[in-house]
Amino acid sequence: MQQARTERPLSLRLPDIDLSLIDQAANVKGCSRTQFMRDAAIEAATQTLLEQSLIVMSEEGFAAFQTLIDAEPQIAPAIAALRHHKAPWDKS
Repeated sequence: MQQARTERPLSLRLPDIDLSLIDQAANVKGCSRTQFMRDAAIEAATQTLLEQSLIVMSEEGFAAFQTLIDAEPQIAPAIAALRHHKAPWDKS
């Protein structure tokens, strides 16, 4: 018994210069044009939806969030310690 096809074709009309750019980028990533376009479209769609997400919280939760946002920035000790170490690539 054959399984139902779950993928559908999508057709785009693009100028040659856009297609060339997409092909170059797909080549750099080592994937096909189709895979590159699919990945880029899914990433853009996901980002768009995340940017529009509604965050719901209680009044107490929002007050705690606001307190954190308004507080003086704190440097994490582990990050501060990094300032005292040489970078691995810095030989001087």
